[in-house]
Amino acid sequence: MKLRTIDYNNVRGKYVLLRDDFNVQIVDGNITDGFRIEQSMPTINKLRESGARVAICAHLGRPKGKRNMEFSLRPVADYMNIPLIDDCLNRDFMKNMQDGDVVLLENVRFYGAEEENDSEFAKKLADGFDLYVNDAFAVSHRAHASTVGVAKILPSFAGELLSSEISELSRVMENPARPLLSIVAGSKVSTKIGVLKALAKLSDTLIIGGALGTTFNYACGENVGNSLYEPDQKETCLEIMKFATDNNCKLLIPLDKGVAKEFKADAARTNKTFDEIEPDDVIIDAGVFTTKRDTDEIRSAATVIWNGTVGMAEWAPIWSFGSFALAQTIARQTKNGKLRSIVGGGDTVAALEACGVKDDISYVSTGGGAFLEFIEGRELPGIVVLTENH
Repeated sequence: MKLRTIDYNNVRGKYVLLRDDFNVQIVDGNITDGFRIEQSMPTINKLRESGARVAICAHLGRPKGKRNMEFSLRPVADYMNIPLIDDCLNRDFMKNMQDGDVVLLENVRFYGAEEENDSEFAKKLADGFDLYVNDAFAVSHRAHASTVGVAKILPSFAGELLSSEISELSRVMENPARPLLSIVAGSKVSTKIGVLKALAKLSDTLIIGGALGTTFNYACGENVGNSLYEPDQKETCLEIMKFATDNNCKLLIPLDKGVAKEFKADAARTNKTFDEIEPDDVIIDAGVFTTKRDTDEIRSAATVIWNGTVGMAEWAPIWSFGSFALAQTIARQTKNGKLRSIVGGGDTVAALEACGVKDDISYVSTGGGAFLEFIEGRELPGIVVLTENH
């Protein structure tokens, strides 16, 4: 896949609409994790240093097409120390811009037409700009006005972050060092059928954890108590297990779980094998035996792809045991030069951050859904529109 990339020697004095993903967590008006913002800075800085006049287009949360200031990008503008333009369609600021200036446009999702990829809205969004740059991999699986519509109107290019995401993920998909271990967790089998099959075809070993794994345990006739799982996905799970076998992929599901009597951060934890799980037990984390097996698998791998925490990692220290053990083992093996690691998904990246190992991972993707869809082999609309043959 060959993406159109920007010639920074040719942007001085030009108005550039830059799509970034600043959908970050904000608590009491403060950004708690600036990872996506920091990853976007190489493109912003290159455009600024090259004399472009940059307006960043981004979204926050799901305001449902309404001007809901709970989802204002003001905290992001303050974090970046740049002006916030009160409306993404306001162009009054342009007449005062100098070469190298950068502003942030208010939440593009304050308009319902954004998510509808409305062509008239896309024209208004593109109005006044000379170039469009997409650096928002995490939303490029969405055919929205700011990812696809505008790219069909203006000369359009991929930014540094978007290019690196595609390059890194393509490399691991096309020519990974083996053995390749994939770890997929999360809540629903129904949303991950395609990616589980794609990884079963690609990987030497596939570990399925979290509530996803619980559904597989249920499909195999094991006790899962009063836990989150999808009983209607039993046949799908069995089909995926057979698909893995047919493709010479070792598929591993949980051996045991950390359980409690109620779904609470401070609930008393007990480790149980599935034959010990009672009807009123709630599964909240991976168990001790499962975690030992999974970390052993990591130590035997040359490449690891990981998406999804295997428990409520945010409920540290009681329920972060499984996820933190994976994060620390992957990081240690990577740091020691024994492993190439690719990690994606907001909760997973937060787990890396929480145990202080994010910087030891080979590549941390900003994408969650986009990460999975790319691995699945789907065409991402925001990427396709930037390819050289498009």
